[in-house]
Amino acid sequence: MKLLKISKRHLIFNLSIIIIPWLSLLFIGKRSMKNYSAAGFFIILFEIFNHLYGHKRNWWKFYDRRKSFLRDELPFSIGPYMPLSMWLLKYTFGNFKKFVLLNAIADGLFAFFIIDVLKKFKIIRLNRLNPIQFFLYLHYKAYLLYGFQYLIEKSRKFRVESMR
Repeated sequence: MKLLKISKRHLIFNLSIIIIPWLSLLFIGKRSMKNYSAAGFFIILFEIFNHLYGHKRNWWKFYDRRKSFLRDELPFSIGPYMPLSMWLLKYTFGNFKKFVLLNAIADGLFAFFIIDVLKKFKIIRLNRLNPIQFFLYLHYKAYLLYGFQYLIEKSRKFRVESMR
């Protein structure tokens, strides 16, 4: 019976980490949605590949008995990554230091505090990574996200200037 409770908890958790961040995008505005959605999709795809690699390397363990990428890692990839990335870009793009700082705070909160909460709720725990390694695993992608958005903005400016 205990396994059933954990599975139910895991299902509720998965639904909440997908639905709540995506609902927040209702408030981001059409222009921001248009400006930052490509970078958001890029980071989701990149994160899926990272999660597949981490899944294979057993960097973390989910408490449900059978390993399942679709049930375990995929909700993390499609849930918070794109919405959070878009919000961070909306409020910090153009100020790289602010972007890095806010990403470091968000990644640090997840790596050092939220992962412990998830462990107490018997959803996930780190296995072959310590919290500092996990922070670096989370944080390096911020630079890729910013760089991708920078290239998008540069190509937009180029197109506008070439039309003049």
